[in-house]
Amino acid sequence: MKRILSGIQPSGQLHIGNYFGMMKSVISSVETADLYAFIVDLHALTSVHDRAKLSAGTLEAAADFLALGLDPDKCTFWVQSDVPEVCELAWILSTVTSMGLLERCHSYKDKTAKGIAASHGLFAYPVLMAADILLYQAEIVPVGKDQKQHLEVARDIAVSFNNNFGETFILPEAAISESTAVVPGLDGQKMSKSYGNTIPMFLEDKELRKRVMAVQTDCTPVEDPKDPAKCNLYALLKLFASKEKMEEVHGLYVNGGAAYGYLKQDLFELIRDHFTAARARKKELMANQDGLRAILKQGAEKARAKAVVTLDLVRDRAGLRY
Repeated sequence: MKRILSGIQPSGQLHIGNYFGMMKSVISSVETADLYAFIVDLHALTSVHDRAKLSAGTLEAAADFLALGLDPDKCTFWVQSDVPEVCELAWILSTVTSMGLLERCHSYKDKTAKGIAASHGLFAYPVLMAADILLYQAEIVPVGKDQKQHLEVARDIAVSFNNNFGETFILPEAAISESTAVVPGLDGQKMSKSYGNTIPMFLEDKELRKRVMAVQTDCTPVEDPKDPAKCNLYALLKLFASKEKMEEVHGLYVNGGAAYGYLKQDLFELIRDHFTAARARKKELMANQDGLRAILKQGAEKARAKAVVTLDLVRDRAGLRY
């Protein structure tokens, strides 16, 4: 079985972009792969400097995964900071990572342009991400298009270490679902907590409807034809609606008759119904936070069992044994 690894930041409420971009495929892979899934709280520190928010967000994110169907008995599921070996590996890897490699990463430039503080942590984010991947010798890493470059950086860092110290790390491969690689947000940009344009999965009905009604659309009259390829409302509907429903909607777009208000109501109902059972399950999980912590602790023990093997090899290869 291939080893798949994927993580998600607890920097805010997880949303449908997270679900279709990563969570859905990761959760389903548990039946066919050796899955390592984790909550990347150390990465979240690049944007969250609020103790209560980060702590609560970590438990929320864990509950989201479990509510959506992740079986912790069939995978390794943990919180990043509960495996301290990742920080040591990140430092070791940083010594074979060129400044030029990091300076070429567009994510740092994009985020600082959006107002996120230009910290060393944000700049060195790809090195810690490489440590996350290489520590567990992951073979496949599901990523969105915006994270593909970071996976390529992880491969470059692994090659650099291997060239300097001998074959040590497996070179991971990216897995990108082209159909859901980029989920549009309320404003048509990529849906992202950083941009404040998300539709969280588990909102109560009133707030969920408010978010959906805020999806930006153009001013084309109802009776006029519209281009579905340029409409983020249409793109969101495609994620939830049946094939038959989308054929009907497509006809309304190209022939005229697509009323955005009615289509937004349809989208609201589709999202609400899709997550009804998971929403109820999450409430149960959050009512027993000690139980959640126990699941994460057990997962961290499993993750560390793999991490120490890799780190011992790295220490030996690098000369950190005497």
